[in-house]
Amino acid sequence: EVQLVESGGGMVQPGGSLRLSCVASGFAFSYYGMTWVRQVPGKGPEWVSTINSDGDRTYYADSVKGRFTISRDNDKNTLYLQMSSLKPEDTALYYCARRPLTSGTFYYIPPTHNWGQGTQVTVSS
Repeated sequence: EVQLVESGGGMVQPGGSLRLSCVASGFAFSYYGMTWVRQVPGKGPEWVSTINSDGDRTYYADSVKGRFTISRDNDKNTLYLQMSSLKPEDTALYYCARRPLTSGTFYYIPPTHNWGQGTQVTVSS
């Protein structure tokens, strides 16, 4: 059973930083690409970033490029999202998600049963 547990969210002022973590269990983490997705109530999910299984390829939505950094530690079964220069429009529930082994495009959003429970990020002054 895929288990993904996010943490690290919170409230931060514009321009601030946060580091999200996602601890994985129930599957061979190092075999899978991983994705961060965010969602605002009443809107569809938005793809944020993807990293391949080895961690040497990363992809970002234009809205976060240059401000967010995705990384992973396969020895710790953990995915990270370092967020800096945060903006109010970054406010959302952030989810980590396991990509399928036969991955599609880098901006593919996995089905929700492969998501964690989410961690709230609020950017406000």
